[in-house]
Amino acid sequence: MNAIIHLALKDLLLLWRDKAAMFWVLIFPLIMALFFGSIFSGGGKTAAMSIAVIDDDQSKNSQTFSQELKNSDALKVVTLPLDTARNLVRKGDLTAYVLIKKGYGETNFFYSDSAAGIEIGIDPARKAEAGYLQGLITQASFKPMQETFTKPDQAKEMIDQQMSGLTDEVVAKNPKLGHLKNMFSNLDKFMGEVDAASLNANSPMQGPNIEMVEVSTIAERPKSSWEITFPQALLWALVGCASSFAVSMVVERTRGTFLRLRLAPISKMQILAGKGLACFIACVTVMAVLLTIGITIFGVRISNPLILAAAVLSSAICFVGIMMAASVLGKTEQAVGGGSMAILLIFSMTGGGMIPLLFMPSWMQKVSNISPAKWSILASEGAIWRGFSYSEMLLPLGVLVSIGIVGFTIGVTILSKADG
Repeated sequence: MNAIIHLALKDLLLLWRDKAAMFWVLIFPLIMALFFGSIFSGGGKTAAMSIAVIDDDQSKNSQTFSQELKNSDALKVVTLPLDTARNLVRKGDLTAYVLIKKGYGETNFFYSDSAAGIEIGIDPARKAEAGYLQGLITQASFKPMQETFTKPDQAKEMIDQQMSGLTDEVVAKNPKLGHLKNMFSNLDKFMGEVDAASLNANSPMQGPNIEMVEVSTIAERPKSSWEITFPQALLWALVGCASSFAVSMVVERTRGTFLRLRLAPISKMQILAGKGLACFIACVTVMAVLLTIGITIFGVRISNPLILAAAVLSSAICFVGIMMAASVLGKTEQAVGGGSMAILLIFSMTGGGMIPLLFMPSWMQKVSNISPAKWSILASEGAIWRGFSYSEMLLPLGVLVSIGIVGFTIGVTILSKADG
């Protein structure tokens, strides 16, 4: 055991002395966190989103509204119970849920202050498309009114409904509503004379009350974009460690260091275990440093320290295995360095380390399931702000540890055969 520890300390000392390697292991991940954190703190627009619709009203208007959402090319709509939908949004499996509250069909579109309306539960990591989604919801909510105004009889019925709410008591509390009452009276006469189908569908009306709710278990949402981007920084730290140690492995082989170690009174497995231990310690240490920076400077909160520790350790095990497998991609520094970085970059791109999964086509989102980067980010998010339970963490942690074991076994097997 002492031999393994001394070999690990040797590799860690070499890493510390290599300033270029330290940049990719520590500084570059921090830069990525700051860069993406600045981007995600703003807004933007997104394409097709997966949402769940819950219709608690079951009225004609609510059903028309639901169907309008389903007809939208920008949305993928499923119907689920509210608790199920909220849980899927919290875990990141859905972008949002749309709750049509009871009483929505009786909503007064012009001056409603009722709690009956629409609630949108949004994944806090999807701020880029929150405004876009709200626009789609608002557009769909006016569909029943647009259809009504194409049919004079229904339009008169709706106008009567609106006027029924403008009682003398209501107008006395808000005298300005008296003008609205007069408008409805004139509109009733107008609908009897004009071609309703030619009315402008984009009339400036308030529509139903739409409430945006971010779904997570820590104070209802992440405190800032840094809580979303620091898991990405942890991933880039792991990428830097795995790549650096993979190259150091081939350097020792090409320069004869590995042969001299083999001639020493230590076994081959001790040498490989020392290299793996050094990579593991480096991964855990750099992730701890980045988390400390995130917590103390950027206010990143931790929902469950024990789960976070498990996520850090499992991610480190995973990338130690990837490092060992990558070290046998070639016999030269250039081959291993280029090959390992190419594979790790592909993992990062498909797993959400560079481009958020929501901007990717559906087939690539399915491909991301085989990327260890996705599971590493998901495990970190589950501990930092998604509030995953212990049972919910079993899948990402199990995938990470399994990848690590398989990768380490492959690397050790090939190295043993190559060394005779």
